[in-house]
Amino acid sequence: MVNVDKLRILIGREVDFEGQRCQIIEILEDDPALVLQSMDYGVTIQADQHGEAHRKVPPTITVSILNQDGEGLNPAFSAMRLGRFLNSVNKP
Repeated sequence: MVNVDKLRILIGREVDFEGQRCQIIEILEDDPALVLQSMDYGVTIQADQHGEAHRKVPPTITVSILNQDGEGLNPAFSAMRLGRFLNSVNKP
């Protein structure tokens, strides 16, 4: 089981995701997943809750921590080499 509260120590950490330099900006609880913000690419137009574009922001990527079965780690998450943080934060 993934302890999402303890994973919050990863917020702000820079990671390599599929050749892109990204920063972890949020941990989602439901899936659980990491939200990454690209540091290598320009900005995109972000729409508000009504679908109206008002500001430019770096693109974001959501990466599930668990695989589709929920039994193991998602290969995309594993490729970021954050397993050491899972080991250190999941100890009782």
